[in-house]
Amino acid sequence: MASMGNATLEATIAEATIDAYGDNELAGLFTMLEEHLAVPFTTTVLGVEVTALKVGLTADAIVAVCARGRHWQRIDLLDLPLPTPAPGGNAWIDAYRHWAGR
Repeated sequence: MASMGNATLEATIAEATIDAYGDNELAGLFTMLEEHLAVPFTTTVLGVEVTALKVGLTADAIVAVCARGRHWQRIDLLDLPLPTPAPGGNAWIDAYRHWAGR
């Protein structure tokens, strides 16, 4: 997917956060990610292939719940490398990263 421009990112963020303020903006972005991100998908973290099973919400971040075998770990979506091609709905990850200032 081509990189979205700032105006498109801002419009995407506005769609998710139209009724939200402060910390609720994070919950609005999480809801859109939960609804639109195509999971599971495979990606590589520190040279190891993992499967991103779902997204989750912590007090201050949106995370991907990643697994390899019977081991799993939450990885902040700000830090998660995306595979090529990126999973469907990845525009919401771009919007989250832009909202978070990354």
